[in-house]
Order: sequence, then C-alpha cells, then structure tokens
Amino acid sequence: MTTTFAALHHMHTPLLLPNAWDHASARALADQGFRAIGTTSLGVAAAAGLPDGTSDTRDETLRLALALGSGPYLLSVDAEDGYSEDPDEVGEFARELAAVGAAGINLEDRLGPVALHAAKIEAVKAAAPGLFVNARTDTYWLGDGEGTLDRLDVYQQAGADGVFVPGVTEPREIGGLVKHLDVPLNILYTPTGPTVPHLADLGVRRVSLGSLLYRRALGAALEAVAEIRAGRSPLGSTPSYAEVDAFSRRSC
Repeated sequence: MTTTFAALHHMHTPLLLPNAWDHASARALADQGFRAIGTTSLGVAAAAGLPDGTSDTRDETLRLALALGSGPYLLSVDAEDGYSEDPDEVGEFARELAAVGAAGINLEDRLGPVALHAAKIEAVKAAAPGLFVNARTDTYWLGDGEGTLDRLDVYQQAGADGVFVPGVTEPREIGGLVKHLDVPLNILYTPTGPTVPHLADLGVRRVSLGSLLYRRALGAALEAVAEIRAGRSPLGSTPSYAEVDAFSRRSC
C-alpha cells in the first residue's frame, strides 16, 4: 500500500489530494475516484471543539485514522507537529498510524528548531519505515519564505519522502523549489493561486486541498440556511438522505 502511495507522487500528473474530516466525506471522495485521501487537522479540531495547530487533537486524529485506514483509498494523515516535542513519541504515533492502515503522514515544523523537526522525521522513518513522510515547513505560511531551502535540505537528508511548502503561490518561486529538490514537492492549492495544470507544468508532484473542502462545506450549509430563512429554495446539488446514509452502511 505504501509503495503505491509513493508511486502516486511520480505519475504523469500531480497527485491531487483532497482532505476529509470524517467517514462520510472520505467515502464520498473515494466514490469520486480519488485513489488517495488526506485528513485535515482543522476539520478534526473543529469537530471536536478544539483549536487547530496546538497539538491537542492526537487522540481524535488517531480515532479518525482508525475509522478511515481500511478504506478503499490510500490515507495520508495530517499529524500537525506530531503532537509532541519528543521525537520518540512522534515515532510511536507514526507507528500507531501505520498499524491502522495509514500510508502517509504530514508533519509541520511551525518554524521551530530545524534539528528537532529533522529528528522527528528520522524517528518516524525508524518506527514506521514504510510510511510516506511529507515534511512541511511554514516559512511561507507564517513568514516571508526566508530559509525555506535550508530547511528543506535538512528534512530531505533526514529521510523525508516529500516536502510541503504551503503558502507559496508565485510560479517563479515554486519552480525554483522544484529545481532544487530531490524529493516531490507538495503545494497547497488556493483558488487565487496557480491552477493544478499550471502547478503540474512547474513540476509540482502533489497538490493538497487542506481545509478548503471542509470550509466550503460549512459555507454551503450557511448559504443554504440563509436561503431557506429568506423563503427561497437553496441552490446547488444536495445528496439524498439515502445516499449519505449508505456511506455508514458500507465498510470503509
């Protein structure tokens, strides 16, 4: 399974990775033909009434991985920073993810010490060698991009199978990253940034949707209730009760 997931990063088109937040969303995406699905830490945190990006959702993330890990798709888990500053604990969490069927893990550095993030990557590869490690740096997400290449070099050397640089949208900068790297580059899709075909032309090998689908789903719900309250019928397609209920009646 994990070999197949790695191979999806080396196809003629980039791996477009939609991110689910529960069983139904994952199954609906799988029914659309997606061979791999990620999770979104924001969706997991919001559903549990917890803040995102504060390492508070370890248990919720593991429970979601357990629910989705046997699904008819390859699963990559957004594990924030690994939920610990102890690399051995991060490695143990990765081992648990692999045990329930995850094929990949996403680890973010939050602009913390480079050596610490590298140690976490090494610990994950030691504890779960087959797990695809997507090492994320927040140099653009939280800063101006300074130090990106230096961080990515260290993470590659630590054993990362791919690297993720959310927040970068300038084609010239994306192309420069691709030329510098020895591993696949993952970019976060944004509606105001390059299209997926454009990212493919730049050499990007993986395009994640992050929390976009979750936020769009919430937005659609609010738009629908506003239309109903105003005496109008909501626009857009709506799956039937039976269609959604069927997701829970099938094995993941």
